[in-house]
Amino acid sequence: MFGNWLKTAILMAGIVALFGAVGLALGGQAGMLLGLLVAGGMNFFAYWNSDTMVLRFYDAQEVDEYSAPQLYRMVAELARNAEIPMPKVYIANQAQPNAFATGRNPEHAAVCATTGIIQMLSERELRGVMAHELTHIKHRDTLISTISATVAGAISMLAQFGMFFGGRDREGNNNLILSLMVMILAPIAAMLIQMAISRAREFEADRGGAQISGDPEALAFALQKIHNYAHEIPNATAEHHPETAQMMIINPLSAGGISRLFSTHPQTEERVMRLMSMTRA
Repeated sequence: MFGNWLKTAILMAGIVALFGAVGLALGGQAGMLLGLLVAGGMNFFAYWNSDTMVLRFYDAQEVDEYSAPQLYRMVAELARNAEIPMPKVYIANQAQPNAFATGRNPEHAAVCATTGIIQMLSERELRGVMAHELTHIKHRDTLISTISATVAGAISMLAQFGMFFGGRDREGNNNLILSLMVMILAPIAAMLIQMAISRAREFEADRGGAQISGDPEALAFALQKIHNYAHEIPNATAEHHPETAQMMIINPLSAGGISRLFSTHPQTEERVMRLMSMTRA
């Protein structure tokens, strides 16, 4: 747990420094001070509100034991197994099969499943997926995920802002080369923030989910199914908000290209192999 808090602190410090650097490039010293103020405000806002922002992006609707009894009771049972408070449960009307967890701590957390994943997976497989997401909550991975998703999007917006306001050098003069560097490097830095969320956390969530559900084979089967269909069924929301992709159990972005290069998800084949080795053990 201390390790995750340390990663969060390092991430926040890096965000403040990056915002300051972009502000300096776009507006000189005054821009740097403004960037630092914006970074501080973004960190505060992201800590308290980024989870609700992500759920709003996907137009997720909260459900209960009456509106979605099977899913709700499944999550309640698994939360007891994981020894964490019952999170809020959401369903997003998305055809692509996927799921994610969000929230700043186990006491303020939510899990979300798409309609596609509910329709596609068996009850046993869906149980494995929900156990995986609850492990993210138990390990407090969700705090880092929600903060990074919010600020990475903000950094990309700052880079686009630089298209309209040229960069400035130390004397306050417009600098076209500096402006172009900001426009190119800031989005790359945003993607690197996403990669700061180590791929190892997905392996850990797989392992923890297998233990919570008691059925590693079911999660392995679920990952194979989701992987096979996720890249065939587009997810317009994820494509529009690529900073949220690392929160999903399987990368929701179109396969190939730069998104694959900067993917925070390990190879599905490796994840399945590890889970099946747990089954044999």
